[in-house]
Amino acid sequence: MDKVIKPCSCEHCDFREVVFSTLDEPTILELCQFKEEFSFRKGEIINHEGERITDFKYLKSGLVKLYRRSASGEEQVITITRPFEFVSNMSIFSEEKYKYSVSALEDSVVCTVKLDFIKKLFLKNGGFAISLLTKISKINDKIISQTLDIRQKNLAGRVAFVLLYFAKEIFNSRIFDIPVSRKEIADYIGMSTANVIRTLSDFKKDPIKSTNVGHDRNTTSEGGADRHASLSRTVYKPPERFANDSA
Repeated sequence: MDKVIKPCSCEHCDFREVVFSTLDEPTILELCQFKEEFSFRKGEIINHEGERITDFKYLKSGLVKLYRRSASGEEQVITITRPFEFVSNMSIFSEEKYKYSVSALEDSVVCTVKLDFIKKLFLKNGGFAISLLTKISKINDKIISQTLDIRQKNLAGRVAFVLLYFAKEIFNSRIFDIPVSRKEIADYIGMSTANVIRTLSDFKKDPIKSTNVGHDRNTTSEGGADRHASLSRTVYKPPERFANDSA
């Protein structure tokens, strides 16, 4: 993680229109005094489950996943999200510690504002409070909706759902690099890695789709010890008929 030192630009930030649009210029300038910006490299942890909550965080650029560890140590991916969302803040008003972890799926920039200042704004500005709570509520609704949609689908439908989500919601393109491993897809949809691999292979053979996800692209350090597996680039015709399949 690297701290980004540069003049505050909250007055020109796109995120201002998402949450801070109710604040006047003097308050925005005051906000800048409590704001910091951090860059995270792919794979770095933005916040850990069990870590004390001291800041309001929002994703300025990049891509992150929200997850937790099960009692057996297995990773359970809750959602994958894009800029101008702040899933790490779902518990900031109800808990003292994070209930989930957030890590960067690609190089990302996160802005943080001291939580005490956000709470102060809540007491002073009802419009801001409603705006922020509305945004958090919509994110919670989105996560619940995604979870229920995934649960009602069979295996092919679950994998197709993830691919469609990347194509339509994250990249807005049928050509994209899938930013997660097959294991992370499996953790997200509640299936085994082997089943995900087999389903992606079936998709490759299906005439209504054209995918290039047949093999992992492995990058190995010079010593051969550090290996990272990810999916290759996908030229993708979204398989809607599979995404609509129920179990």
